[in-house]
Amino acid sequence: MTISTRALGDDFPAPIDDRYFEDYTAGTTYEYGHVTPDEAEIIEFARRFDPQPIHVDPDFAASGPFKGIIASGWHTGSIMMRLFADHFLSRVASLASPGVDELRWPAPVRPGDTLRLRVAVLETRPSRSKPDRGIVLTRAELLNQDDQLVLHTLPANLLRRRPT
Repeated sequence: MTISTRALGDDFPAPIDDRYFEDYTAGTTYEYGHVTPDEAEIIEFARRFDPQPIHVDPDFAASGPFKGIIASGWHTGSIMMRLFADHFLSRVASLASPGVDELRWPAPVRPGDTLRLRVAVLETRPSRSKPDRGIVLTRAELLNQDDQLVLHTLPANLLRRRPT
């Protein structure tokens, strides 16, 4: 899979390699895209990581509830994470994630779907115990070409503060 994605509207004023905790502002929303998985890619991922028949066997999947192959939810999450890491997370200040509060797959991803990431900064707060960093809480959504939500998650990220 070749990844060549871009901002789909306004982006951060600071580039990803000079972006710190202070550059994340509650209430802002960004969109990035596009990724279009094909059937071979969906099957390859599932064979390696989620070998359920609905993801790897076209004949079985055709007779199932989705009437065809669908991507593993974990594949969908991996696509979201690739867009998130390529565009949203700082390359110089991201320290880790203390966790994800929610992960949902409200609709399947099918071969040929064109996906984009929409990420909203919900809250930012400086760390009380470590003043050189802060936590950014976000809502990340992956949508298909019909604006149908295919993934929803609430990740938190720990970021360094801008050096003084």
